[in-house]
Amino acid sequence: MHLEVFVEEPSAEQALRNLLPRILPIGSTSRYHTFQGKTELLTKLPSRLRGYAHWLSAEWRVVVLVDEDRQDCCVLKERLERAAAAAGLSTKTAPGTGRFHVLNRIAIEELEAWFFGDVQALVNAYPGVPATLAQRRGFRDPDQISGGTWEALERVLQKAGYYPGGIPKVEVAQRVSAHMDPPRNTSHSFQVFVAGVRALAESV
Repeated sequence: MHLEVFVEEPSAEQALRNLLPRILPIGSTSRYHTFQGKTELLTKLPSRLRGYAHWLSAEWRVVVLVDEDRQDCCVLKERLERAAAAAGLSTKTAPGTGRFHVLNRIAIEELEAWFFGDVQALVNAYPGVPATLAQRRGFRDPDQISGGTWEALERVLQKAGYYPGGIPKVEVAQRVSAHMDPPRNTSHSFQVFVAGVRALAESV
């Protein structure tokens, strides 16, 4: 199968480049469409999907991943679903015939929550990070980290002695995702993403 992957920023692309090969069937291919933020992605997505509706082959599927960013998750998901429906493409939420072509998923509240969901990967990438981080109050549920997961990750890494001038998001995403093991990730939104990608692959 082949995936056309839409993400809102380069760090998400880098993370999925490492993660999707561990989730998809062997031999699958992917092409990434990376935008300069969620606003641009949401604005351009409807026309992009209408284009796919005219020539999407039987083996091709579309994945759209955006951050929640403390928005109303249901409203955001509905916007994504409407864009697919308007293009005439079925989604996992409303597949119709059982086969579907578009998977819309939301990282809650940001991609960095997925990194907190695999503390072992964080430690492997940055050995100064305490291995007990997941047991500490405020980090036990990566999807419920308050004050922003990107900001929390920056504080954790800086406390461990890394990036005193601010974290480079793409570099961090590449380093952490290189060590991530999808089955052990404790982020619920990550596991929902994994289950959706596997269902998408099964629908080909």
